[in-house]
Amino acid sequence: METYIDEYTDFMERVCHKSENTVESYRRDVLQYLTYLKELGMTDIKKTTKTTVLSYLLSLKKKGRASSTMSRALASLRSFYLYLLQNGCVDSDPTASLVTPPVEKKPPKVLSSDEVDILLEQPKLNDSKGIRDKAMLEVLYATGIRVSELIGLNVDDVNVQMGFVRCRNLKSERTVPMGHKAVSALKLYMETGRRALVRDDEESALFVNCSGSRISRQGFWKVIKHYQHSAGIEKEITPHSLRHSFAAHLVENGADLQSLKEMMGHADISSTQIYTCFVDEKIRSVYEHAHPRA
Repeated sequence: METYIDEYTDFMERVCHKSENTVESYRRDVLQYLTYLKELGMTDIKKTTKTTVLSYLLSLKKKGRASSTMSRALASLRSFYLYLLQNGCVDSDPTASLVTPPVEKKPPKVLSSDEVDILLEQPKLNDSKGIRDKAMLEVLYATGIRVSELIGLNVDDVNVQMGFVRCRNLKSERTVPMGHKAVSALKLYMETGRRALVRDDEESALFVNCSGSRISRQGFWKVIKHYQHSAGIEKEITPHSLRHSFAAHLVENGADLQSLKEMMGHADISSTQIYTCFVDEKIRSVYEHAHPRA
């Protein structure tokens, strides 16, 4: 059954135009499912049924997997079986009538404004790496773009004079404004730090590593962890933390959800509505401090 994996992965990349992260996630989920089938002694994918898939999801639940993990696993299997059905590898889709488990939406973990300030002040501007790190952190918090979008930026995707970045993928394009601190940090990087790091004049990547090529997701992860440690912040900080913090702080200060949706590149407003919980928390805090009998 594993012979289908490479063909399915290629289909997801070339035909469906899914992102690298999505393809890897789906591939991992399907491989785990096939491992489960192998443990059951099932070697023919055609013999799997709705009961087979339900049993697999139940096994995930027994292992303590979150409902979000189970929902993602089912989505991956739907995609896999649809591919198999379209290519005549199975006679029916056992996931067709299955209902996606409800996912509990927990408030995203964010940094306070003070914590963001401390984190962003950590990079030292006495070398090219520090100048680059400062620019990356400032741009990420100022725009709320995804980490994949940040490291995917090219030089011609930014306009420091007008103060915006342009994010593009196969399906859409959006322009996101930057504040003056991000613009200042980015301008310094482009004029000094990047010139010192880049070794090939043809390099188009905006943010590069010490070898002069585009910085990777793993490379930026190390940057975040380094400055979290130097800042003495105990909260777990991931590259996505600054995206969440960007959104939460805008909503707390009165930004409307439609504008935030556009800036964050959400396909649906429901993805943006999760940040309304921070408005509720702020209102409660104001009430408790202001009402004499709170």
